Amino acid sequence: MADKPKLGVILLNLGTPDEPSKGAIRRYLAEFLSDPRVVNLPRWVWLPILYLIILNTRPAKLVEKYEYIWGRKDAPLRAITEALAKRSETALKNQLHSGQVVVRSAMTYGSPSVEKVVNQIEALGVESYLFLPLFPQYSSATVGACFNSIARAFKNKVTVPPSRFISGYHDRDNYIHALTKSIERYRWFQDDDTLLLFSFHGIPESQASLGDPYAVQCHRTAELVAHNLGLADHQWRLSYQSRFGPAPWLKPYTDQTLAGLPGEGINRVLVVCPGFATECLETLEEIKLLNRDIFLEAGGKAFRYVKALNATTCHVNLIRDLVNNHLYPIEQRR
Repeated sequence: MADKPKLGVILLNLGTPDEPSKGAIRRYLAEFLSDPRVVNLPRWVWLPILYLIILNTRPAKLVEKYEYIWGRKDAPLRAITEALAKRSETALKNQLHSGQVVVRSAMTYGSPSVEKVVNQIEALGVESYLFLPLFPQYSSATVGACFNSIARAFKNKVTVPPSRFISGYHDRDNYIHALTKSIERYRWFQDDDTLLLFSFHGIPESQASLGDPYAVQCHRTAELVAHNLGLADHQWRLSYQSRFGPAPWLKPYTDQTLAGLPGEGINRVLVVCPGFATECLETLEEIKLLNRDIFLEAGGKAFRYVKALNATTCHVNLIRDLVNNHLYPIEQRR
């Protein structure tokens, strides 16, 4: 008889609509944008704007964008995160020579929810948990929101099992190694005429001013990868994408940076998005399509996008190593 799993590892990603339809997108945005971790304006100011304006206009504008990236069966973000969980579970079981660990994926917003996944693996006999948000650089709007979703998943349970929470891995050697290897596949970036642009998801300046370490960690990640690649300072830059609304966000902005590069004589660019563990709307549509067009229309000659780590062997090895660093302390407390 197979051993019951003792450890449940849950990989958390942001989330995605259930389908590329106006109604599904509206439901997803309502949950996502109503979270105070994501938009930290006073509720009495923000919620009327959200429900009376944004949710009545933005979903229709996003249908075509989601249709563009949608796979044959599901959204890339959900499908790839699930594949990463399955491959990581296999790697861990092979290493441990037992079935005492299960790895599942869950979404902070949308499905499958953290609560649903916790209930599913609890039924398998799991006795302790390791929660791993797939956000290498800590931000209150991502990792902090994951922590809140975990707390909600356990709020009605009589007992809360031993649990650990990984709040980031922006400078871990195996993460930097995985990013470096993913970029090295694009040999032509080593041409001195090509700029490597690190594009991270932005956050409002108001959130950064509260002490969020996100920007510092983004810079550290980029510096370490650039160092591993042997790049000089003039061969790489950092920018922030995906800003939303009229308030100022972290600068420089990715779209404005790409629009200005040809005017500086930089006509070849390679863009990598280290903060995105899997492909999603922000990489496949915003970067690979819209920002590519911005660069080329401004006079750029060559644009390439570095794929996210997704469910690659390097990413699986990273997940395995992160779990190993936390597995044994859990077992030793028992």
